[in-house]
Amino acid sequence: MLPCFFLAKDNSDMVTYGIGIVIIIAIFIVITVVFKFGMLWIQAASSGARVSLFSLVGMWFRRVNAETIVNSRIMATKAGLNIPTEFLEAHYLARGNVFNVVRALIAASRANIPLNFQKAAAIDLAGRDVSDAVQTSVNPKVIDCPKQHTSGKATIDAVAQNGIQLRVKARVTVRTNIERVVGGATEETVVARVGEGIVSAIGSSSSHKQVLAQPNLISKAVLAKGLDSGTAYEILSIDIADIDVGENVGAKLQTDQAEADRRVAQAKAEERRVMAIAQEQELVSTGQSKF
Repeated sequence: MLPCFFLAKDNSDMVTYGIGIVIIIAIFIVITVVFKFGMLWIQAASSGARVSLFSLVGMWFRRVNAETIVNSRIMATKAGLNIPTEFLEAHYLARGNVFNVVRALIAASRANIPLNFQKAAAIDLAGRDVSDAVQTSVNPKVIDCPKQHTSGKATIDAVAQNGIQLRVKARVTVRTNIERVVGGATEETVVARVGEGIVSAIGSSSSHKQVLAQPNLISKAVLAKGLDSGTAYEILSIDIADIDVGENVGAKLQTDQAEADRRVAQAKAEERRVMAIAQEQELVSTGQSKF
């Protein structure tokens, strides 16, 4: 009986010791969680953007920056938007800019622009600045045409039908088309198309004087072409900022052509002279020369 008594006592002590260890570990875990995430949890709860402690711990295990997620959710909630933490976490794990997406959604909501989280996240992951896209949609921006710092050209040069060259600077006012940001062409395409349209409009004018008298004809002709098709922008207006008369290209071409014709005629005359000399020498050598 005595050995059994001591054996039972040892087993009881081991169970008690094990329970004590478990309790200590549990207390340590709770203290760690509260110390690490307590302030974030209180901050979220006091702002009405509740995030559970289990979610915060899960973010830690998934290597998600909990502070970024909580602050983004608070910012969205204060603006009247309800964005689930799962959406924010997924975008963070996809290496997206969570803050930028939330700011864009808030700006779009204030401006009554239809934009949901999925669309904003897709724009951000496509490498576009979604916040800038929304701002440009609200406040249109002006693009210089041509863009000298990229093209190296200060003007768009075109020739009217009477041969006079015109040098034009234009300004294109555009706003972002949110629906076409993903997959839409950039502003470089818009600038290239506008430049092509200006060259075509001037080239179809019978005289440079007509263009100088009514430069708005260029704008109307270019706008009518629908140059913003397939781009991320909607063209609002095309304004001719400056227009100068360049060279008389037609006269220069005629001069060059006349010079070329003269050289051809001179070459043919020289050819005939050489042939005549050759024939004369041949006659002399055969004794048939009249001289």
